Amino acid sequence: MQTKWDELQESLDVKFEDINLLKQAFTHASYRNEHRKAQIQDNERLEFLGDAVLELLISDFLFHKYPHMPEGELTRMRAAIVCEASLVMFARRLSFDKYIRLGRGEERSGGRGRPALLADVFEAFLGALYIDQGVERVRTFVEVHIIPHLSDAKVGVDYKTALQEWVQQRLGVALKYVIVEERGPAHAREFVVHVQVGDTVRGIGAGKSKKEAEQQAAAAALKLFMDTPDEERDSRVSQAD
Repeated sequence: MQTKWDELQESLDVKFEDINLLKQAFTHASYRNEHRKAQIQDNERLEFLGDAVLELLISDFLFHKYPHMPEGELTRMRAAIVCEASLVMFARRLSFDKYIRLGRGEERSGGRGRPALLADVFEAFLGALYIDQGVERVRTFVEVHIIPHLSDAKVGVDYKTALQEWVQQRLGVALKYVIVEERGPAHAREFVVHVQVGDTVRGIGAGKSKKEAEQQAAAAALKLFMDTPDEERDSRVSQAD
């Protein structure tokens, strides 16, 4: 007969060598307190470990995905991905709330849906998986269940700030955003923006607001710079100036 732990592993495409680690990851302190004679362990230590493993893997992902992104922006993006709200979203998408072991009081008070509790369980699961199968298995899990659900909007990429820092550090020239067109009816306005690096347009963006258009233009400029070899890029900028 299939248990709920078999069901969970099947849904996640994982198979624990030590099933007790999986159970521990989903065990809240309130459940442990009501089952002291059974010497059940709660998930707090696993949460501590999972938090560190997740930060490492997300840092590695961002480091390689955005090779020219300044350290400060990488840190901010990582914080947005591993924040409580994001972890809760991941936990709910995987139906982790169904498997949490809670004490009766915590259950009655709605603990199963409490964001902080869900985020802790998600981190504890990663910690358990790390102990059971190592960091590469956790990396695979992250690549399947986290990375595909990220977007620039969700991780809060601020392309304008990233471009400003990149240009200041590498080129030392001024940036300027220029609205070149407003189109569409009043209720569905669209703005077109150019971003100038020095005296040359390096990116074009469009959006429903000036801010969105500027972000798109900055993103285009960053992509242009990142895709251009250093020597060729420096030559173009010096010629433009």
